[in-house]
Amino acid sequence: MSARLSRGAHSVAGQVFALQAVIVLLLITAAALALVFQARFDSQRDARNRSLAAAEAFAHAPGLPEALMSHDPTAALQPLAEAARRASGLDFIAVMDLRGVRYTDSRPELIGKRASDISRAAAGESFTQVFKGQPSDAVRAVVPVRNADGEVIGLVGTGIEVENVSHAVEAQLPLLVGATAGGLLLGTAGAALVSRRLLHQTRGLGAAEMTRMNEHHEAVLHAVREGVLIIGNDQRLILANDEARRLLDLPQDAEERHVGDLGLDPRTTELLASGRVVTDHVHLAGDRLLAVNVRPTMAYAGRPAGRVVTLRDSTELASVSGRAEVARSRLQLLYDAGVRIGTTLDVARTAEELSEVAVPRFADFVTVELLEPVLRGDEPSRGGVYTEMRRAAISGIRSDSPLQPVGDLIRFEVPTAPMAAALDAGHAVLAADLNAAMGWRAQDSQGTRVALEYGLHSLISVPLQARGVVLGMANFWRADTPEPFDGEDLSFAEELGARAAVSIDNARRFTREHAMAVTLQRSLLPRVLPDQSAVDVAYRYLPAGVGVGGDWFDVIQLPGARVALVVGDVVGHGVHAAATMGRLRTAVHNFSTLDLPPDELLGHLDELINRIDQDEAGGAGTADGSAEGNGNGSGGGGEDAEPDGRAERASSVTGATCLYAVYDPVSGRCRMASAGHPGPALIRPDGRVEFPELPAGIPLGVGGMPFEAVEFELPEGSRLVLFTDGLVEDRDRDFDSGLRLLAETLSRPGRSPEEACSDVLATMLFPVPSDDIALLVADTRRLEADRIAEWEVPVEHSAVSRVRNAGSAQLVEWGLEDIAFTAELILSELVTNAIRYGSAPVGVRLIRDRSLICEVSDGSSTSPHLRYAATTDEGGRGLFLVAQYAERWGTRYTDRGKVIWAELPLTGGAEPQPPAPLDLEALEDLAW
Repeated sequence: MSARLSRGAHSVAGQVFALQAVIVLLLITAAALALVFQARFDSQRDARNRSLAAAEAFAHAPGLPEALMSHDPTAALQPLAEAARRASGLDFIAVMDLRGVRYTDSRPELIGKRASDISRAAAGESFTQVFKGQPSDAVRAVVPVRNADGEVIGLVGTGIEVENVSHAVEAQLPLLVGATAGGLLLGTAGAALVSRRLLHQTRGLGAAEMTRMNEHHEAVLHAVREGVLIIGNDQRLILANDEARRLLDLPQDAEERHVGDLGLDPRTTELLASGRVVTDHVHLAGDRLLAVNVRPTMAYAGRPAGRVVTLRDSTELASVSGRAEVARSRLQLLYDAGVRIGTTLDVARTAEELSEVAVPRFADFVTVELLEPVLRGDEPSRGGVYTEMRRAAISGIRSDSPLQPVGDLIRFEVPTAPMAAALDAGHAVLAADLNAAMGWRAQDSQGTRVALEYGLHSLISVPLQARGVVLGMANFWRADTPEPFDGEDLSFAEELGARAAVSIDNARRFTREHAMAVTLQRSLLPRVLPDQSAVDVAYRYLPAGVGVGGDWFDVIQLPGARVALVVGDVVGHGVHAAATMGRLRTAVHNFSTLDLPPDELLGHLDELINRIDQDEAGGAGTADGSAEGNGNGSGGGGEDAEPDGRAERASSVTGATCLYAVYDPVSGRCRMASAGHPGPALIRPDGRVEFPELPAGIPLGVGGMPFEAVEFELPEGSRLVLFTDGLVEDRDRDFDSGLRLLAETLSRPGRSPEEACSDVLATMLFPVPSDDIALLVADTRRLEADRIAEWEVPVEHSAVSRVRNAGSAQLVEWGLEDIAFTAELILSELVTNAIRYGSAPVGVRLIRDRSLICEVSDGSSTSPHLRYAATTDEGGRGLFLVAQYAERWGTRYTDRGKVIWAELPLTGGAEPQPPAPLDLEALEDLAW
């Protein structure tokens, strides 16, 4: 309640009430004072009139002159004066002589005394006055008394004392005070009623708020640059500010008129009269574009709700917004170009991406022409005059373009044509009106006529340049878009062309590197697999979508009809990865000639890689021993850096993996080891697909850990599938999911190795593989038992002849009589060596494969060495004879000793003819 009173006291209504109350109080007080003064004035006037009348009457009373002339005027006149005084209600009647000496008075003690200030009456003038003096203040009148001759013979003075006049006024004061109080109460009550009404109307606002509201009202009416209309529920305009009058061109007497009578266009009238709520509605009013908002107002004081309309002139804003939108769309187009151009590092596809990204947001048609060397990935020539290019891409809003198709040779023979002018100037050239481009029309009059009839009307030609070298030309055409290209479009086209040129140059350089890497890769991968009987092999190699990598495979023929299956992977892509792959493949070939077990071979390979890495790390600096840099600490090249690795420092080989497997078709056993590489898939003869568990091995080049091999027997008709991880995993598929899909594909029955390779790639291949894929499918074979002959040899010299005879008989059985002599000679030498220098057990095995293989095994790890025997030496010629008569020979180590083997061709054409028959028995006594 107190808060309400306080709010009311500080409100405009409270202040008005207080002011009214003060004014009523002042007015009533003033009125009361005026009444008092008026009463006092009236009393004095009445006293004057009564006094004057009484004095005149007494002065003209009959007998008064005679009484004055008597010898005792007092005695004659005193009783008469007192009677007249009482009758008239005066306070005194005094009769005086001309000197003012009193003959009579209401106070006897004053008789005989002289009155003052009577000179005017003595002179014959009657007067009234408020006398202040002795014996008392009074309102008196003094009238001369005349005789019959008109001569003044005396004076009559009458009056009422001022005190008695005041008493008369005071008698009226109760009535006056009552009237004043009543007036005050009535005035205050009226002020309270007015204040209450004002409080309701002003909603309790104070003076500051009312002032501010008035200022805001004035601002809305005159200063705000946004139109404001208030429309009543009866569709009449209540208020319109200056901006609304200007925007709608309203008449001066628009207020209180119906909106339909304001002379507005029908659409604007309908919008204002509809009453619907709108927000930022773009409305065209005449030549102005207005943003209109309509909101309902609240009903008050019994008045129905209306609506408030705000109008904002957005004509200029629309123009600015349009330019801003164009700039925004151009920036978005440049961003999209950066994202979409150069995604494949393919020159032709990059040109297509340039043409696609600009249609239709910038041009209706786009053509891209490139120099022939750029399409091949070669470095284009610097400088010179370019008169022809090959069209690499074309895109448009319609397919029936009048422009030459992709693959056509485009010539720029007229120097004034936009294309030739742009190439010559080194920057974009604008032909806003192709009808006026005479150079362009002169280049191909027939073709340009068709193009003009088609609707092509504007062109921007942009030379595609990177590193100061011209790569090609991009042409932007407009046909359906009515607006021609302008200067802003020219700048944008040049920026777009500059960005695209960098992508095209990157693709060109990648194409060159890719071609180099492919050439190197093809030269390093096996072109023809060796003839062997152990496995039936098919293979596939696919480079990654971003370039050739370091995946490789190999099939290596080993002694004893065995075969080595190899698959490996070097991390990375490009020439360096391909070269590293070639080094590793060569190393594997070299180590395989030693006929090492898979785990030992991988150990030697790991040691070799560590040594290579150490050598390259030591020689990676400059000639003075310091490492080179580019000065900014980034270690990378700029735009001119060649991607072929010439500016790179030497890279290590660490990161290579390898799987090495050796299959023996005689025993059917397979021994393999892995250096961080996925294991193979094994397909059993019944179609079951397995992935044998291999000991986990670390990648090559890491060093410090030995490798472990695993051996298992393969049933006849089994299939081994070796692969790199790029076949089974990618960004969109994990390794385990890839293995499951591979197993499903390999389980199809009755498929040859070639068909299996095709099935796997058709199922597993990614649209754009991110890694190389090497796939090797090998169907294992077993050598028939009738093609193998084995004997155990006692450790005694007499056993040599028996073994030689048994071998000769076996050769005859195989139909190899032509090479029997050579075979017997080699067999005798090898068996004699094993008995003399080796240890038990000694065994002999003959294998008839694509060649005749003679193997002699013993339990010793000592390896013989070929040497030249002096003429005086009694021995040392046995291995020399073996090397001369055998096609190949060598030694391999086993878990229980060694095997010395020799291979002979199945025909005897290469058999040397001895000058004289040799005594094979004597050869047994020759020392090694």
